[in-house]
Amino acid sequence: MTIRVMLVDDQVLLRTGFRMVLAAQPDMEVVAEAGDGVEALQVLAATAVDVVLMDVRMPKLDGVETTRRICQGENPPKVLILTTFDLDEYAFSGLKAGASGFMLKDVPPGELLTAIRSVHSGDAVVAPSTTRRLLDRFAPMLPSAGKEPQHKELERLTEREREVMILVAQGLSNGEIAARLVLSEATVKTHVGRILTKLGLRDRVQVVVLAYETGLVRAGGHG
Repeated sequence: MTIRVMLVDDQVLLRTGFRMVLAAQPDMEVVAEAGDGVEALQVLAATAVDVVLMDVRMPKLDGVETTRRICQGENPPKVLILTTFDLDEYAFSGLKAGASGFMLKDVPPGELLTAIRSVHSGDAVVAPSTTRRLLDRFAPMLPSAGKEPQHKELERLTEREREVMILVAQGLSNGEIAARLVLSEATVKTHVGRILTKLGLRDRVQVVVLAYETGLVRAGGHG
């Protein structure tokens, strides 16, 4: 199955570089490009896309607002934010807007390809530790930072699910959570699936964002 990729960046040279890397892959095809958010939304309305590589700083409509509008659509493609800086308020905003993760623009080609395949298969594409570092920096900007958890939906979780959610937010993989809680990895995966369903979240990245936003996990990574 070919992964249909769209490149959204105002730098033509950068799009050309990404297109060359992707074109060499037997399972990927660049089906669309755009130089700004407005153009991206117009193209997406008429083109079937699986994964969007989204720059954040663009004229007319930035990548964060474009991501928000894309993710509000029906059966939206997955969005992978591309950022120049590892700790970037735009990347944080992009995650909150619905992006499945973010990568640095100078990421090695192999890592970019792995990220695109991961995002397409429904996995989180950001190393949890990177997401956590990003959120640690911006958690003080969240309205509920420093307060007790305020998200009513959290009450739907069992005690075990809350434990798992906290560990996900602290950057642990399913295998690491399984070892910590003395569970099988399959059981942890089931718990994560239930957390996503109960809270109406799409992926692990959103679990991390919500855990910080509600105060379930504090800056520094402790629940």
